[in-house]
Amino acid sequence: MPPAPAMDASIRPGHPVAPWIKHAPTIITVGAIVILAAHGRIAQPAHYHDFADHSAAFGIPHAADVLSNAGFALVAIWGWLTLRPRRASEQLRAGWPGYRLFLIGLFLTAFGSAFYHLAPDNIRLIWDRLPIALVCAGLLAGVRGDIKGGSKTEIEVIVLALYAVASVAWWAVTERNGAGDLRPYLLLQGLPLILIPLWQAIYRAPRTDRIAFAAAMALYILAKAAEVLDHEIATAFGFVTGHTLKHLIATAATAAVVWGLTRRFSHDAHAARRVD
Repeated sequence: MPPAPAMDASIRPGHPVAPWIKHAPTIITVGAIVILAAHGRIAQPAHYHDFADHSAAFGIPHAADVLSNAGFALVAIWGWLTLRPRRASEQLRAGWPGYRLFLIGLFLTAFGSAFYHLAPDNIRLIWDRLPIALVCAGLLAGVRGDIKGGSKTEIEVIVLALYAVASVAWWAVTERNGAGDLRPYLLLQGLPLILIPLWQAIYRAPRTDRIAFAAAMALYILAKAAEVLDHEIATAFGFVTGHTLKHLIATAATAAVVWGLTRRFSHDAHAARRVD
């Protein structure tokens, strides 16, 4: 059986399920913005920096929360080494600018989050949230690039990256003025969970892409649940806290994304083996 055409390994633009449905992502985005605007500011919880992890290792305070960030860097390096050489391929070219930002943000997350957890406070939290915001922006831009393609992809990446920076800056400035507001940051975190599966359904993404991103989204939601139950998980299990578990599950979520992207080239590997 001959290998599938290259286009089968990436999102195929121009084939929406129904003409009107293609407007659903825009409607949802505008709706979310309106709802958040009407809701009013969303403040950071008062005891946000009170984590359950009090372990120490090699002179590192909060060692489990700090060291569990290493996985983000490893996944980012794996993705960069695997995908960057193929950035000009038909399967990856359209989405690469976004996925490049995703990988860079993921690598920086390992250091930003570790830096924050060494001595948690609002100043250090800026350097934790900033790369996470870039990761979310990169994912949105990458999948949208897969769908739309064209010369505007780089511009969209820049716009989303600037929004990511602005969302964290908005929180930092408002927090300093005693009225912290997380709405722009939370919007950026929430939209990928809705828009990416929706885009993939509308434009009939390949099954592997949908499985990879669905697994990533599910794992991310599970990670956020572990974050909320930080102390409860620590009390229940003793050897691990909820926030440490959040880092590990979130690492698995990012690995699922990278795995899905690398699978686009699996038919090339099969073809090469047959030639050999």
